[in-house]
Amino acid sequence: MPDPTPDPPLPAVALNQIPVADLQRVDPRVEERLARLGLHSVQDLLFHLPVRYQDRGLVVPIADLCPGAEVQIEGEVGKTQISYGRRRSLKVWLTDGAGAETGELPIACGVLLRFFHFSSQQVAALRPGVRLSCYGEVRQGPNSLELVHPEYRLRGADEEPQPEPRLTPIYPSTEGLAQSSWRGLTDQALRLLAQCPPGEYLPAAVLAGFALPDLGAALNYVHRPPSAATLADLTERRHPAFLRLAFEELVAHQVSLRRLRLAHLRTPAPVLAGDGGLRRRLREVLPFALTPDQEQAVAEIAADLARALPMQRLLQGDVGSGKTVVAALAALQAIESGRQAALMVPTELLSEQHYKGLATWLQPLGVAPVWLTGRHKGRERTAILAAIATGRAPLVIGTHALIQEEVRFADLGLAITDEQHRFGVHQRMRLCEKGAQEGGAPHQLIMTATPIPRSLAMTLYADLDLSVITKAPPGRPPIVTVALPDGRREAVIWRVHNACAAGHQAYWVCTLIEESEALQAQAAQETARQLGDCLPGVRVGLVHGRQRPPEREAVMAAFAAADLDLLVATTVIEVGVDVPNASLMIIENPERLGLSQLHQLRGRVGRGALESYCVLLYHAPLTAQARDRLALIRSTLDGFRIAEEDLKMRGAGEVLGTRQTGTLEFRVADPLRDQHLTGAAQRAADLILACHPDLVEPLIQRWLGRREAFGVV
Repeated sequence: MPDPTPDPPLPAVALNQIPVADLQRVDPRVEERLARLGLHSVQDLLFHLPVRYQDRGLVVPIADLCPGAEVQIEGEVGKTQISYGRRRSLKVWLTDGAGAETGELPIACGVLLRFFHFSSQQVAALRPGVRLSCYGEVRQGPNSLELVHPEYRLRGADEEPQPEPRLTPIYPSTEGLAQSSWRGLTDQALRLLAQCPPGEYLPAAVLAGFALPDLGAALNYVHRPPSAATLADLTERRHPAFLRLAFEELVAHQVSLRRLRLAHLRTPAPVLAGDGGLRRRLREVLPFALTPDQEQAVAEIAADLARALPMQRLLQGDVGSGKTVVAALAALQAIESGRQAALMVPTELLSEQHYKGLATWLQPLGVAPVWLTGRHKGRERTAILAAIATGRAPLVIGTHALIQEEVRFADLGLAITDEQHRFGVHQRMRLCEKGAQEGGAPHQLIMTATPIPRSLAMTLYADLDLSVITKAPPGRPPIVTVALPDGRREAVIWRVHNACAAGHQAYWVCTLIEESEALQAQAAQETARQLGDCLPGVRVGLVHGRQRPPEREAVMAAFAAADLDLLVATTVIEVGVDVPNASLMIIENPERLGLSQLHQLRGRVGRGALESYCVLLYHAPLTAQARDRLALIRSTLDGFRIAEEDLKMRGAGEVLGTRQTGTLEFRVADPLRDQHLTGAAQRAADLILACHPDLVEPLIQRWLGRREAFGVV
């Protein structure tokens, strides 16, 4: 419905200088809610783009409703009732004809509107006889179809139906801001846009090679699609309006990352050439030879460390590909040069595994690593801190404890971060700051087991150099992956029994579609109890996200020490468990997980020479997409191919964990879909930095705001 509010007066300033508080209906509470999303100006509002669109052009008869559909319906209220069950709710029965005269609407001719949050004014307004237009998702309730908290509009008895915009934008929101509020706010912002066009921050020379609309036209199209647009146009985002915005966003991203890289290149770093002695002796005692991929990564890192500029390198390799030995050789190069190295990992158990593994390799060379986590207290902790501060600890391995204020390094030359997506960027920065001396910076090596397609890495990590390990070390048999319906659960339990009886260990991973950690923990506890009853003699452990970290780490350590045969867990074991004796992985409801997460979980087995199996215990019937996902995970162990498909399905933010860790996200660009624009965006960024420095800051502020600080420094 058009916003009847008159246009606010046009200030004689740019859109990024008009605060949202100047708009109608923006009181202090609304202003605070917008600020939660980083929206402070009218420009911010215009670049807060819809995430999807709803087709409201067709009014669906109530008799034709089916669960899962998002629909526009119209009808008359037949009955209203406040229900006092486990949750107080307002129930409104809506009919578009038959049954209204009885006062007791038959299920077949009505639909239930349910509101859990409502006021007395709503109860009075939604009285029998009132006509409504509603939009929402149809769900199957206990006794009838329902729309929970639908958008609705009261209609007068003689009012002709007013056509809704056929394709209605849906905006990312926060608590307290309904979609109708977003449409009212963006209506005002678009009227101001018509009076005050946005600043153009891409040089004409850059835009000349593209047949794209101007920025104002692109914003209008995306916020208020014309009647000729189709839902496919908007969903696939291939219209020139989306390409115009995506291209500018990619340019802004590249400008930001290139500026960070230039800043790095102006910072001195210690030259860590080393004499090669320790590295040569390590290779002599290793029970295996490095693969060609590992050798290539080692050479690239060694060349970086020997320069007087801080290394910024991302080492990515699939699960079990052998990144640790590459990190060990890099650390020895720093130690040969008289400097310290630090390795920070996300969990205490993983840090202990790294410590024990590296100590086995390095202590015969006369290099004694130290281990620092939250468990170290009192005199032991004091002694460790003293060893780090005096330089007697050449290699320090630990968790977040390494970045605490009291930890001081004598001369940190190399900072290594493992499982980088599990850390916030500011945590990685704080570790590097431990080595900042006299205006210099330590070298930085960042490792990830989440394979990232090169096309995406060029966009997301343009400020980093990239090393890739694609092949796993020889000698590990491939993991056999099978998918079975949960009706065969008893046969799977018997398979677990046989594996444990043979002296092997197994994982049983529980997943729930709900986000609640409490519900997931409850499901895992019940599964552990059932399996314990079914498997007498099998030692069963349990880990989940509701446990305190020390309790969870103790159970995982017991499993690693073979004091437990079966570990029942939620997805908290995705990272941080390396048990060569574990040969069987059961994943319940795998259809609820992304491909990359399934691949990471599967990678918990097959860590040694044992033939290993992964059983995907799914609940039928499967959707077509779920069938495709499970078929792919069964058919390949190639993490890069799996990551590529997962990115297409779920997006980079979900797959790489960037929504949790602060890595730059995209509003409209898609690094895979728009990869044909990446090269042009990089060239445009170089041109802007070299010839148009005045455009750098406004471009970054428009698209990234304060998030530029999330680059790896």
